[in-house]
Amino acid sequence: MSRGGGERSLASVPPALRWLLPAALVLQLSWHARHPLPAPQARELPPPPPPALLHLAAFGEEPVLARVLMLWLQFFDNQPGISLPFRTLDYHRLRQWLELILQLDPRSHYPLLAAIRLYALVPDPQRQRVMVDFVRREFPRDPARRWQWMAHAVFVARHRIGDLKLALALARELRLHTRPGEAPDWARQMEIFILADMGELEAAKVLLGGLLESGAVTDPGELEFLRHLLERLEERGRP
Repeated sequence: MSRGGGERSLASVPPALRWLLPAALVLQLSWHARHPLPAPQARELPPPPPPALLHLAAFGEEPVLARVLMLWLQFFDNQPGISLPFRTLDYHRLRQWLELILQLDPRSHYPLLAAIRLYALVPDPQRQRVMVDFVRREFPRDPARRWQWMAHAVFVARHRIGDLKLALALARELRLHTRPGEAPDWARQMEIFILADMGELEAAKVLLGGLLESGAVTDPGELEFLRHLLERLEERGRP
């Protein structure tokens, strides 16, 4: 019997049809249980394209393209259905991408920042060395603007990798490639502290004494600190 509005009651539906929908639902659930969705597959970082091709594709807007590529690279580890640890990335290929992006926009700090403050955090000395070397090679191209990333590279070499010789070499290059005023005094004096950490007290005293005599440091507070440091080094060097 029909209800008002022309709708049919459930009792009027043939029994076979009433069982068809639940049966179809059960069959569908069973099929999905037997055939689960394929597990997400991690994609490898592809090699970067030739620089000439990117310059052509940029239509004169290389800095814009550099920012787009940097965002893509930064989020490459977040793939659909999977998040890749940095240690699974090919760091040599990652370095190639960072070099290419920096070539597109040499005034950008982002590739250097990402290298030493993001990718160098992975607890793998070999991968950390790749990022430190990237910063080391790019630093002399614009020392006055890139000194802070070189200073971070010194920190990574000293405290994360634990390589005092590498840290000393980086600190020395930081001092030699910058003039007073281009980088803060503390950054240009890192070499002295690393020499002291290595037990090279005489070398540290010679470098510190030369710095005081050069007149490069003019701040009274900084001068007092350095004189006090020299006294401490002399005391440590006494038998």
